This record gives sequence, C-alpha cells and structure tokens, in this order.
Amino acid sequence: MSGNRFGTLFQYHTWGESHGVAIGVVVDGVPPRIPLSEADIQTYLDQRKPGQSRFTTQRQEADQVQILSGVFEGMTTGTPISLMIQNTDHRSKDYKEIKDKFRPGHADYTYHEKYGIRDYRGGGRASARETACRVAAGAIARKVLETQIEQSVSVRGAVVQVGPHTINPKNWNWDHVGENPFWSPDPEATKLWTEFLDERRKAGSSVGAVVEIHASGVPVGLGAPVYDKLDADIAKAMMSINATKAVEIGSGFEAVALGGEENADEIRSVEGEAEFQSNNAGGILGGISSGQDIVVRVAFKPTSSILTPRKTIDISGQETDIITKGRHDPCVGLRGTPVCEAMMACVLADHWLRYKAQCL
Repeated sequence: MSGNRFGTLFQYHTWGESHGVAIGVVVDGVPPRIPLSEADIQTYLDQRKPGQSRFTTQRQEADQVQILSGVFEGMTTGTPISLMIQNTDHRSKDYKEIKDKFRPGHADYTYHEKYGIRDYRGGGRASARETACRVAAGAIARKVLETQIEQSVSVRGAVVQVGPHTINPKNWNWDHVGENPFWSPDPEATKLWTEFLDERRKAGSSVGAVVEIHASGVPVGLGAPVYDKLDADIAKAMMSINATKAVEIGSGFEAVALGGEENADEIRSVEGEAEFQSNNAGGILGGISSGQDIVVRVAFKPTSSILTPRKTIDISGQETDIITKGRHDPCVGLRGTPVCEAMMACVLADHWLRYKAQCL
C-alpha cells in the first residue's frame, strides 16, 4: 500500500492499524537544535484521545507517545524522529460478527476490492485511530513554526456546525472552545448540541460536523503560484483526514453569490504596511499566503459505524443487513478539530521550510 507519506521538506510517514500492537509516525526534515520532548507532543495527543466525554468513542487509550529516535539531550538532531503509541484497549471481538460484511459509507468495500485482503478489526488503516499519528506530527510542526519564524504563528480550531445546527458567529469566543466537549466557540450552541447529540447517541445513530481552522501570524509568501499552491496543499491535507467530504477556504462556496466588488479584498496602506479591508480569500492569494489569517472549514460526514440496520452485501456478493456494534464516535468531527489543526501546522511548516530554501 502506497500513500502513507505527506509533505515535501517537512515530511511524515505513518504506520500501524487500529487494533494492532501500536501505531506510529516517522517525521523527517525537522531542522536540528529544536527543543523537543514527549511532553510537547503529549499535550496535543491528550486533546484528541478518545473517551473524554459521552460524545466520543468510549475506547480508553492513554495515547502515550514514545520518542524512539531523532532527539538527543532534549534537542532534535536533524535525523528522522520516530514516534510510537501503544494500542492498549482494542476489542477485536466486537468486529467478528461483521468481518465478512461491508459497512455502508466505510472503506470496507473499496479496500477489499483493491487489495483482496483487509483488516476488519476497527477498520485497520482506514480507522480514525491513524489520526493520532498526524496529531503527533503536527505537534512537531508547531515546534518548527515556533522556533524558526520570528513572528508568532498560532493554529486554532473550533466546531461551527453539528448536524443542521450552526453557531452564531456573533457569539464567537475562543476561550470557550477549551471549556466544552464540542470545541464550540459559542456557549449557546453548546447547550443545543448537548441535547441533540444525546438524542442521536441514544438512538445509535451519528451526525456530521464542520470544523473551522484559523492560522494567524503566517508570513507573506508561503506557497507557489501553480501546482504547489498553499491552499491546494491545505485542501489535500484536510481531505486526507478520515470522514472529510468537503473543504472551504475563505468565503468558499459563499463567494459564488458575491459580486466582484464584494468579493475583492480591498487593500490600504497603514504606516507603510498593507492592510486588507476584508478576508474573502481566506489569507491566500494566487496560492501564496497574504499575511492575513488563513481560514479553512472542513466538513465531516456522519460516522459510518451505527446501530441502525443498513442494507449491504458480504464478501461473496450476497445481500444482507448489518448493525455495527462496539465503541464509536457519534460525531467524529468533534475529535477532528485537533487533527485539522495538526494538518494545518504540518502544511505551514513544510511551506515555511520550502520558502526559506528558495527565498531567504
């Protein structure tokens, strides 16, 4: 199987399956002499790990990271950084009843048709368990941004929609995001989402969500005008996350309804510096960062593993019904927030190193 590597100069390669002994990631291209410890990575893994509320899978994984290589006396050496996370709470027996059936909406059918073999235990490589590796790589990417760029770069995410219920942008409060299990920036939406998700969870169903990511302090000049556009790489990064079905940058699809006058982000000069009057472009012009906040929205579909009977076929092509038991997120988009943050950090670190190699 190919396609387990992401990035150009800042690269990472993930390995492992949902119910295997461990999962891990090898991060390459990290500059030497960057302070790095397991605690730097664990902070972000703790945000993503399961079992932290009734609105996520109840699989109990500590997601404790181990640095196996690439760090000496607390500093990166410039060599590949290998990280490992043990799987300690997998229950493969939950999947034996459906091992020969294809879950509708999941990767079971396409994996089986392409490779002729698949790990049915939790979805194998198709499981959201793999995203822990991305978060670990993203933590290292943040250290690159923190130590290599003079200005402060921050990457923050929030859930702005659960099912049909959206936040009120006027209530946006970044401080509230870390105070609730939904990553919601709107205290009023939190109350509504609690009732809605409790209802969906008790019914054995699932819902989708939209995550919005803001990257602030990004220097002007990251990206390239043709095939290596910054927004193209961001879109690829977000689309590679399990259960992602759409990505918007800036005004996104809403830009279709705008006139050219409204959509244009006018520019003025303030003390000799460019100041944009709006940000419909989402911080990227012609594939290159403009210095404004990069704003990205990522749409996650409902979790495919549900208790409601669905029609499907088995590996012999026979029609049957399927119910997926076990421990699953009723809304996978909630834990998708730190994953989206990590992917944004990885893209920015990669493009910073590429910019530095060409222009500095």
